[in-house]
Amino acid sequence: MNILVTGAAGFIGYHLSRRLLQDGHSVTGIDNLNDYYDPRLKRDRLAQLGVKVEVGVDADTAGSFRFVRMDLVDSGAMNALFGESNFDAVVHLAAQAGVRYSLQNPHAYIDSNITGFLNILEACRHHPVSHLVYASSSSVYGANTRMPFSVHDNIDHPVSLYAATKKANELMAHTYSHLYGIPSTGLRFFTVYGPWGRPDMALFLFAEAMTSGKPIDVYNHGKMERDFTYIDDIIESIVRLIPRPPQGNPQWKSDEPDPATSFAPYQVFNIGHNQPVALMEYITELEKQLGVTAEKNMMDIQPGDVPRTWADVTDLFEYTGYRPEVAVSEGIAAFVSWYREYFGK
Repeated sequence: MNILVTGAAGFIGYHLSRRLLQDGHSVTGIDNLNDYYDPRLKRDRLAQLGVKVEVGVDADTAGSFRFVRMDLVDSGAMNALFGESNFDAVVHLAAQAGVRYSLQNPHAYIDSNITGFLNILEACRHHPVSHLVYASSSSVYGANTRMPFSVHDNIDHPVSLYAATKKANELMAHTYSHLYGIPSTGLRFFTVYGPWGRPDMALFLFAEAMTSGKPIDVYNHGKMERDFTYIDDIIESIVRLIPRPPQGNPQWKSDEPDPATSFAPYQVFNIGHNQPVALMEYITELEKQLGVTAEKNMMDIQPGDVPRTWADVTDLFEYTGYRPEVAVSEGIAAFVSWYREYFGK
């Protein structure tokens, strides 16, 4: 297949591009290489894919991988790329990420996550693809406390702007699936971690502080649980879903609407480990792998955060035959091995 991956220099986008190339697909990756976190990490990910995008360079090609530096909000460039490329499928991972940053810079989330996603939908409308797969987030469950989180649950109460933009993406995708027949699948990712991860995520922040002899900030006084999901499980789930676009649910009822499916070619899935882990256990495992005992700053929960997440992956397993399986101990060990090698620590 000829596949577009947006956010290809990002954490998930890099790993997905590598896997798709290994599986024999042609991949076009786009990314704006912004400075939300150090762009050097993004360029180093791209270097692993064979392309060198230094400052002032906007494109490079290596084998079956083509990289184009592009911003999602540039509708003209996006439409031109689709017009010349004849993509079979699109995996849209580019977004302004981070719950906490959305409190500081809300406009970045509207630009990237709303306007940017609209440009993707419009491009898919005018240059039809067999399947649009896009990243949603576990944060859409918001104030819901019924566990585990099910894709059949109501998600009308987001508690951060980031979550609101991800719910908006699901609504926008449904509209375009209905109006223009675009097969779309939304993926609600649960706390993804692993090698080449994002520096703003807890595991990376903890490792950086602990190896530098600094204390770590532990929110909600450690009374947090997360459904930590290893990157390989995320990628395997996506790869299995790409060739399986939704057809529309003939059992869908308008008087009892199921949020997870539709009469239109639209669906959403949770992608999580289905085994929430206490934050303090997560930290203990990292301490074990690093051989360092962390000094801990116990702090209140932050605005927009939730104390617990837990993914019900029944629908994912029934549809793909796969459920995430990598244990936290294995995943953290892999991250620490990469972290030590990358940073020389």
